[in-house]
Amino acid sequence: MKLIKTPVKGMNDWLPREEALREYVKALIVREYSAAGFMQIETPAVEHIENLTGKNGGDNEKLIFRVQKRGEELTRAIESNGELCDSGLRYDLTVPLSRYYANNAANLPVPFPAMQIGNVWRADRPQKGRFRQFTQCDIDILGDATPTAEISLISATSGVLRKLGFDNFTVRINDRRLLKLSAEKCGFKPEDFDSVFIILDKMDKIGLDGVKTELLESGFDTEAVDKYIAVYTGCEDVLVSDFAAAVGTEAQAVAASLELIMRAAASATVGGVKLKFDPTLVRGMSYYTGTIFEIQMDGYGYSVGGGGRYDEMLGKFIGQNVPACGFSLGFERIVGALSDSGFVIPAEGKSVAFLADKSITEEEMTKMYADAAALRAAGNRVLVTSKQKNFGFQKQKLEAEGYNEYVVYPVQPISHQSISHEE
Repeated sequence: MKLIKTPVKGMNDWLPREEALREYVKALIVREYSAAGFMQIETPAVEHIENLTGKNGGDNEKLIFRVQKRGEELTRAIESNGELCDSGLRYDLTVPLSRYYANNAANLPVPFPAMQIGNVWRADRPQKGRFRQFTQCDIDILGDATPTAEISLISATSGVLRKLGFDNFTVRINDRRLLKLSAEKCGFKPEDFDSVFIILDKMDKIGLDGVKTELLESGFDTEAVDKYIAVYTGCEDVLVSDFAAAVGTEAQAVAASLELIMRAAASATVGGVKLKFDPTLVRGMSYYTGTIFEIQMDGYGYSVGGGGRYDEMLGKFIGQNVPACGFSLGFERIVGALSDSGFVIPAEGKSVAFLADKSITEEEMTKMYADAAALRAAGNRVLVTSKQKNFGFQKQKLEAEGYNEYVVYPVQPISHQSISHEE
């Protein structure tokens, strides 16, 4: 049987230069988030199936890569027609973080600013910028019910994007409480809210008329739909306070909190950050309870980050609610945007290739390795390898990996920027 050389659909092999960019971005994210006070943690790739299917992940719960029970447990499950799986690959980092906090809270500070970077898996339909295995970069603040959490998250994430050279982004912001209040005001039942919100979230793709059509086709009351459409008519550039006034008195406190977050976050980031109130922003996860946000990049038809407040998830693990708020960067999309723009990793020191000719002696080889060690100790990147017969093709490949200086042992050095053996 001939083995398959391509990766599983929706997963990727990364070439060295691609992996170098990914690692550079990861390192920058960790450095910047650490500078903002976030503490890096790690959780397992595999989670209990009960946690993954606890109605916290929205549609992602339909995309779980399940891990089947083994041995006698599997046999018993088959015989009793029971659940065949006891765990699954995590589909995000928020559910594992909640379990982690519940298990380790006694050893963590309050509030706890957490940072987590790792792979997640979703049995999704692959497309550009959407994979079945991908990296997420999350920061969360657990134990802080004040707007300080949202402000810190928006500021830190905006700072990372600016460090990566992006300045053409907007943080769209809303609050799930406003969504619920507006739906309630128009006559929708609480059990129908999520279905209504899913349709509203399509506003940017199907427009207000499309939202109305889908609501009616879903069987919702015509009067409720008409009221709902009236609330969201002309809301593209509405102020938080004006929208809250249209929704009702209860929305005033929510609006005041949003306005505070927007003012403070805008000034908390070097170079500033553009924030826009978007009353149609929903976010797909049903676990959000308050503020929600997404980052939109000019020129791209998708968000490159998002998050929000989820004050009730931890209560499912420890029996009492703990305030929590998080922000996830779209790592794959950010790396893709950098790659598309021709981004070059800033050089740190030289990138030199030492090439051993087939005629090299033991004495010359010893010197070559000593020279390489000295250059590395000085902060340079030095590759030691054999000189190939087709040297021109070899140089071309090396240049693609960032090497632009060469030393051939024992022959005199040749390069774009020649260096001597003693350098």
